[in-house]
Amino acid sequence: EVQLVESGGGLVQPGGSLRLSCTASGFTFSQYYMTWIRQAPGKGLEWVSGINAGGDMTSYAPSVRGRFTISRDNSKNTLYLHLWNLKTEDTAMYYCKKENLKGQGTQVTVSS
Repeated sequence: EVQLVESGGGLVQPGGSLRLSCTASGFTFSQYYMTWIRQAPGKGLEWVSGINAGGDMTSYAPSVRGRFTISRDNSKNTLYLHLWNLKTEDTAMYYCKKENLKGQGTQVTVSS
């Protein structure tokens, strides 16, 4: 069974940081482009960042570029998203995604 399981979310103050993880199973993780997407309360899904199979090419939405870093460890079948200098507008459910499959998400709440 193909599965993606996110973790690492939480409540953090503005300016704080978090590291999200996504553990993959049921497919050859190292062969797939992976993305992070998010959904803020009352809003639609927003693409956040993507990384190629080898991990040497990344891309970011303008709203997070310079504050978020995507990475992967293919030996551990794990995708990461480091979130720095968090803002209240980063509050959302964060999902990792492989093609048309996403996990259950992990909640990030930025509030003082």
